[in-house]
Amino acid sequence: MSTFVVSARKYRPSRFVDVVGQEHVTQTLKNALINDHLAHAFLFCGPRGVGKTTCARILAKVLNCQNLSADSEPCNTCSSCQSFNDNASFNIMELDAASNNSVEHIRALIEQVRFQPQQGKYKVFIIDEVHMLSQQAFNAFLKTLEEPPSYAIFILATTEKHKIIPTILSRCQIFDFKRIQVPRMVEHLNAICKEEGIQAEKDALHIIGQKADGALRDALSIFDRIVSFSGKTIKYQDVITNLNVLDYDYYFKVIGAFMMEDVSKILLIFDDVLSKGFDPDIFTNGLSEHVRNLLVCKDSETLQLLEVSDNLKDRYESQAQLAPMSLLLNLLNLLNECDVNYRMARNKRLHVEMALIKMTYLNRAIKMTEDGSTHVQAKQKKKTDPVVKKEAVQTPNPTVEIPSDDLSDDTEANSHLGQQENKEDPPPSESDPKPKKLVGAMKRFDVNALMAEVKQDTVKAENQKIEITNEALREQWDAYVDENLPDSMKGYLKKAELILKDSEILALVGSDLAKSTLQQESGLMERLRTFFNQPKLALKVQLDKSKAPKIEKPKRLISSKEKLRQMNEKNPLIKEIWERFDLRFDED
Repeated sequence: MSTFVVSARKYRPSRFVDVVGQEHVTQTLKNALINDHLAHAFLFCGPRGVGKTTCARILAKVLNCQNLSADSEPCNTCSSCQSFNDNASFNIMELDAASNNSVEHIRALIEQVRFQPQQGKYKVFIIDEVHMLSQQAFNAFLKTLEEPPSYAIFILATTEKHKIIPTILSRCQIFDFKRIQVPRMVEHLNAICKEEGIQAEKDALHIIGQKADGALRDALSIFDRIVSFSGKTIKYQDVITNLNVLDYDYYFKVIGAFMMEDVSKILLIFDDVLSKGFDPDIFTNGLSEHVRNLLVCKDSETLQLLEVSDNLKDRYESQAQLAPMSLLLNLLNLLNECDVNYRMARNKRLHVEMALIKMTYLNRAIKMTEDGSTHVQAKQKKKTDPVVKKEAVQTPNPTVEIPSDDLSDDTEANSHLGQQENKEDPPPSESDPKPKKLVGAMKRFDVNALMAEVKQDTVKAENQKIEITNEALREQWDAYVDENLPDSMKGYLKKAELILKDSEILALVGSDLAKSTLQQESGLMERLRTFFNQPKLALKVQLDKSKAPKIEKPKRLISSKEKLRQMNEKNPLIKEIWERFDLRFDED
């Protein structure tokens, strides 16, 4: 028979000092034992795998230890500690409330409370997953929990404190356990590797700690799995292969491609990720985490929030210096938008690829926006500048002379324009009575013509609205109904009468359900506003029973006797035959 014991059991802490990441709990319990301020009921709550049951067992062992140390740690050598380690102690009872949650199980526990401990001072009752108890079981437990005997100590443990009734919470001393940080997990796993003679790369242990999501028990389970896979040498590549985790290199390459605006490289990287069996949302979520880490590296004060190895920290810092803050913030915004709409997208791959293409040209869009805002600020400064040249006031068409070398770019020319107009010409000297002129080839630039052209473009953009016709409105309406709404609603909404009044659409529908469906369907108006380029287009829905689709009633089946009677009434010859032969219908 195999003697293998999983690491979560083999390296389970037996003293308070061995508990990882819960010093605020262990120190409080030790101080309570030293000062003899121990409560009769405790509630340990927090996420799974962080040491709640372990701390409960250590406290139970400490309470009956015969050779307690000065810092309130168990000796692990006395008869009480030995019996506890061998699971043979009669003073400690454990109850799993997940499978023992009825009133009968609580009554059996209360019966055990009546008997004093045969050896030691206290009788300790540990109830795990206490939130699984039924309402009746909680009520049966209340009186005993409030006024137990002096030798009884209750320790309750749960992962869902909000499910416990307030009357139980008010009778317990509550300790909140926190998630264990990745560096503490890596330190603990490194100690186990030294104990077991295992060589492990630090990056590999970091991946295990991140995958555990704050639960040390999960980290130890993953560690055992990796050891079974790779043996006595744990490498980073083995860990990401076994845990199905994307390599950091993908994200560093993607950010580099974003800054270089290399669309083809980004799409090839994304295709490589999909070919390895990763879902698109895993890639986008990992990329969001990567961008967040780059933002953290922008400030030395927040660098401590980066939970990666030292080698990766250097790579993050170097890439964070190259990537501008505006690019990272906008990338994070687009990734969040992509993640929110991912579930609703029918073609998941195309949805993510479109988002990646937008991100590729994000840097260029930011530069264009910054240049445009600079140009607007220059024009505003020109309007509000109190210094006005006399020549500009007297001349109906003011012009500014600019060197031809500076007119290679429109933005640069405009910025020169703003700078030149705000400067006054130097006064002529005695030796040179004429004003100084710019040297080189000159060009004359008409300011009023430029302003008129900009104004004309603005008006043209505002007037690019598509006229709403009944045919186009009905076509877009029916297309949206066919694509997005269930069959039960299509008849009502296609039958709806659409009346256009200015920038408002009045829809007359034939049922309350159709009315509420339209009021909740925001995508319909978004489609119409986008198609007609009218963002102020509104929808008003009214109920009109006449617009309900007509449902043909099924024809009633008639009996043979009714058929004969109808034939007799319609055909006079048949009626004459009935009268000659004196025929009658049988009365029911």
